[in-house]
Amino acid sequence: MPCPSTFARSAVIGLLIALASSAQATPSLLVDADSLQVLRSEEAGRAWYPASTTKLMTAFVAFEQLRAGRVALGQDVVFSRKALARESVQSGLTPGSTMSLEDALYAMLAVSANEAAAAIAETIAGGEAEFVTMMNDAARRLGMTGTRFVNPDGLFDRRQVTTARDLALLGVAIDRNFPDYLRFFDRSEVSIDGRVLKSSDEVLTRFPGAIGLKTGFVCASGRNLVSLAVRGEKRLVAVVLGATTERERSERIAQLLQHGFTKTEGGRRTALRALPNQTASRPEDLRARLCGPQAAAYERRQRKLYPMGQRGHASLLGAPIAPRTWTIRTRRSALATSSPSPAPRPSGLGQQ
Repeated sequence: MPCPSTFARSAVIGLLIALASSAQATPSLLVDADSLQVLRSEEAGRAWYPASTTKLMTAFVAFEQLRAGRVALGQDVVFSRKALARESVQSGLTPGSTMSLEDALYAMLAVSANEAAAAIAETIAGGEAEFVTMMNDAARRLGMTGTRFVNPDGLFDRRQVTTARDLALLGVAIDRNFPDYLRFFDRSEVSIDGRVLKSSDEVLTRFPGAIGLKTGFVCASGRNLVSLAVRGEKRLVAVVLGATTERERSERIAQLLQHGFTKTEGGRRTALRALPNQTASRPEDLRARLCGPQAAAYERRQRKLYPMGQRGHASLLGAPIAPRTWTIRTRRSALATSSPSPAPRPSGLGQQ
């Protein structure tokens, strides 16, 4: 007959297996933005739903078109009924509301306005489908082999997937190719006709050196974040996908960045482009765990896996900085009866 200690060991092993299967380590990645060397990586090639990190590619395409002279920052962006039919940030906009492309980029990137992403796509390409083609063309040029876009805003679609590796490539591409446009990522709030909308990016507002980039959340993906931070001569891009809470997302990114800024590690490094994407994988749908009856229990388990910033555990986030606000004043335009003419398709726009 087995002794009590055998029973105890079996019980402990069973508990550990249960915890491992219920608590979930989700993808993360830390990259030196100058050398493209991977500093930390966990499941970086695993397929995931991008949510609003999709808007990084919407911005990248817009930046390419701006540099090519096909559009201008002062150009009008008119919000159509179709654009405003999307799930929105309660911006108060109505069909015919008009702002500059510059303002629309701030609204999209600072406070994740889906309607701004859709309106930008319509303005640049004449329609969403045409713009998505431009997004996927850019993804191929950047080597984002595990990514497919189907809309410009990141609203849930099972066909729209990415990986932490690919999002890091995109973040680095924006940093390298468009340094003059990094200003679009550093605002913590936007005022649209007096209505103040705030960013949910706590790393931007509480981690010294953070420049921003993009948050993302849908129930299927969990809380995603791509962050760029600079201290001295060191530039880092960090990615976390599938976090359960904003605290977890922010603390995990801060932990990665702090590691990159403070640790000096020798040895051979993997190049970002050499990281393999798991192209045969499918994203896990987290809706039941994050937005269903299992949510409270799942969050408790994840808090044990990622305790940073909770009572009794150190936080790497400081006191919030003063808000950095971008002010937008809209005006009215008559809606066109037909779609705008598409901008000329880009050619030879490889940047890296």
